[in-house]
Amino acid sequence: MIGYVMVGTNNLDAAIKFYDEVLEVIGLTRNETIENDYAAYGKKDTNEIEFYITKPFNKKEATFGNGTQISFLTSSRVIVDKFHETGLKAGGTSEGSGGERPEGSGVYYSYVRDLDGNKICTFTNSKE
Repeated sequence: MIGYVMVGTNNLDAAIKFYDEVLEVIGLTRNETIENDYAAYGKKDTNEIEFYITKPFNKKEATFGNGTQISFLTSSRVIVDKFHETGLKAGGTSEGSGGERPEGSGVYYSYVRDLDGNKICTFTNSKE
C-alpha cells in the first residue's frame, strides 16, 4: 500500500503554483507548506497527505526518473481531460492527451510533465 508520493523540484514556488492548480482538479488541496522546503497535498478539509513536492534533502539538483510516473485515479473522463488542460495552462507539457490506451481497453489516460519534468498521469476506468 502506498503511503504518499513525493517529487522533487528546483523551484518550489513555481511548483506550488503548478500543483495548486492541477491537483485541485482531482480534489487535492495544499494542506501544509514549509517555506523553502516542501508543500504537501491531500483531500480537502483533512490533515491527510498524499502528495509532496520538495527540494531535495541532499541540496543537489532535483531530477526526474526516466520511466518514472505518478498516476492519479479519477472518477471520469471529464476530470482526466480537465487535469490535462489545466496542467498545460499552468505551464506543463503534454505527454499525451486523453484517450484509451490501448485503444478499446476502456481505460482512459492523459499525461503531463510538470515544470521539473516529472511525468504525471490521470486515468479512469469510467466510460463517462
